[in-house]
Amino acid sequence: MAFKYGVSAINWSNEDILEFGDHYTADDILGQMSALGFKGTEYSRKFPSSPADLKGMMAQYGMELTSQWNSVHFSEPSRIEEELQAFYKRVDFLHEMGCKHVVTCDCGNAIEDLEANKVEIAPLTEKQWESLAAGLNQAGAYCSSKSMKLVYHFHGETVIETEEQIDRLMASTNPEYVHMLFDTGHAYYGGADPLQLLQKHISRVAYVHLKDIREEELQKLRHSGLRFRVGVRAGVFTVPGDGCIAFQPILQLLKDSGYDGWIIIEAEQDPEKANPKEYAQKAIAYLRSIIMME
Repeated sequence: MAFKYGVSAINWSNEDILEFGDHYTADDILGQMSALGFKGTEYSRKFPSSPADLKGMMAQYGMELTSQWNSVHFSEPSRIEEELQAFYKRVDFLHEMGCKHVVTCDCGNAIEDLEANKVEIAPLTEKQWESLAAGLNQAGAYCSSKSMKLVYHFHGETVIETEEQIDRLMASTNPEYVHMLFDTGHAYYGGADPLQLLQKHISRVAYVHLKDIREEELQKLRHSGLRFRVGVRAGVFTVPGDGCIAFQPILQLLKDSGYDGWIIIEAEQDPEKANPKEYAQKAIAYLRSIIMME
């Protein structure tokens, strides 16, 4: 069974570290992706915000919008209603674009110390866990009503990062409405074995990010205690085949399970140090060498 594979626009133009790839235009990004044979990508700050304009540009390059990052604060009970209303509007945009998945991540409980370049993530209280699960279930039901799936993106430096937190989130939410975005890089970053995590939650996986980790840089970041973005700048993440993660058993498990959804190649790197087109090409060659993707 063939995978549908795409590449993230964040490889070209970062969404948080704005100087990373800021010179790239939407035409640059989509043109290079298309030239490499990719068919899908996620939304970028460089893309048009109007659905009509975006549809035209994507069609021009034979590309499809697969999803968009959505930060939420469902874990904060006092904000739940306003957060849901804002989320619904973003879902409506993705629905108009023909997307079937809504990438979602709770970004609450983050206390930034800009002077020290650190971020403290306070553990969720029991009340916050209940609020997060309820919010995700409600948001996922809205997605389902539009024949879409909410895919939760566990992520470094957020309230759902470690394997224990991921397990609890999956156990606390309705599998009919809350699915998993399985991300190899963030699984490893959070201390989990990506393959074992996938084996445990394969039935909930509806969307995949493949990225690799440079172990040496990860260890430096952990010892420093500095924030996630410091690691991104230092090159903690890279494309599959360029780091320490073994991808063959992961892809084999996805294939054996019948997974036929999107697999997005992603690597938050400085494009001046890691040319995004060249690295995406390397990733394709590596993945094709270990398992048939077409």
